Amino acid sequence: MTNLSRLILIFAFSCILIQQVRATVLSYSVAAHERPCFHVWVDTPNKKIGLYFAVQSGGAFDIDYKLTDPQDKVILEGERERQGDYVMNARHAGEYSLCFSNEMSTFAEKLVDFEFIVEQHERTPENLSEGANTGSTLAWSDDSPQNGLEESLFRMSGTLTSISRTQKFLRTREHRNHNTVASTEQRIFWFASLESIAIITMAVLQVFVIRGFFGQTRRGGV
Repeated sequence: MTNLSRLILIFAFSCILIQQVRATVLSYSVAAHERPCFHVWVDTPNKKIGLYFAVQSGGAFDIDYKLTDPQDKVILEGERERQGDYVMNARHAGEYSLCFSNEMSTFAEKLVDFEFIVEQHERTPENLSEGANTGSTLAWSDDSPQNGLEESLFRMSGTLTSISRTQKFLRTREHRNHNTVASTEQRIFWFASLESIAIITMAVLQVFVIRGFFGQTRRGGV
């Protein structure tokens, strides 16, 4: 088999793996006292659900969250969390709900990046050997088996997911540091402005006090 044919097969398998994962990446601005909920549907049990969230800006970069299953049982929950990254098995088929809560905030608005991932195809030994029993699969003419290529693609997928998680973590840190610097600059600006106003006000008052003092002295001397 030529290198071009291998590249075509790798591209085809990559497209299949991409179709096996359904993901929703969102950035949502949670207002004060708001409790938004988001839902994802799992058609069969034992599928993996991935949850990632990070508070990008607002307040102390924290938020409350709760993840419930179709039977309204709480799977995960936390209070005043800055970020989280979890992977779990869906025990029941149905609708899973993720709710964020900013009710503890009086006026601060929180910007949250989060991701729901449902793996549509479970990788098992039966799945890996399934291709050898079907006549519609492609045959290999050299020593590299088809299962080896699929295993390599799954490892590549896991590595890319890890890299994506690391990039999101670095992006979150960069965004938070930027907001901290911007908030500090704003505080310094207002503090310097109030200090300048106070100095100018004191100087004007001193001028009026001195002028009034000398005016009273002249009238008294006359």
